[in-house]
Amino acid sequence: MHSLIIHMSSSTARRGNVDRLLADLPQAQLIEAVDGRRPEVLAGVDLRPGTLHQPRYPFPIRGGEVGCFLSHRACWQKIIDMGWEAAIIAEDDLEIAPDRLAPLLALIARNATPDSFIRIPPKDREPLTTAEDREQGLTLFTPRIIGLQTTAQVVGRKAAARLLKATETLDRPVDTLLQMHWVTGQKVQTILPNGAAEKSFGAGSTVQQKDPGLMAKLRREFARARYRAAVRRRPQS
Repeated sequence: MHSLIIHMSSSTARRGNVDRLLADLPQAQLIEAVDGRRPEVLAGVDLRPGTLHQPRYPFPIRGGEVGCFLSHRACWQKIIDMGWEAAIIAEDDLEIAPDRLAPLLALIARNATPDSFIRIPPKDREPLTTAEDREQGLTLFTPRIIGLQTTAQVVGRKAAARLLKATETLDRPVDTLLQMHWVTGQKVQTILPNGAAEKSFGAGSTVQQKDPGLMAKLRREFARARYRAAVRRRPQS
């Protein structure tokens, strides 16, 4: 098993955590994160305004989300180029509880195949269905509704090829697209509980933005709820 850690080299505050991931994850190496805020990066991406797939995504995709998507696509391509059966893909804010790492890797090793996409989410938001395998309190299962976030996952070579083909054009964030198994043709499994967490690095410097106002916030929350309801109507079998 190999591991790919998505990290922007200019993010020096995260380097200590990255070094721990390099030491802890099997045969780990870095993948330079794509900065989707750069105009030359955006110029090379086929972007649509949430209209490529149904349900329609109600929000514009932001530069950071484009960069995250392209970083994951780079990892999928790396898995194919190297001919690996599967690899762990981790973002650089991943933390794994030391006592959960060995059983997590054992469960992954038994179940990862070229067709696999196995989520290792830091938040427990996917109700357990039928257990497909267990290891020391960790359970592998296929959720009916795929959760959000791409902090950590296992991606097989054939799964990577399917995902690359399905994402030549972007119209929504990567985790939102990965929920759409009817678009990607990709079965998604999950391991919970798993010992994973997101490490906080502080807010850092931010650009002040005008408050959109109460009505704009309410419209956004209504659109989000309507979108999520549409996704729930398309569960994995």
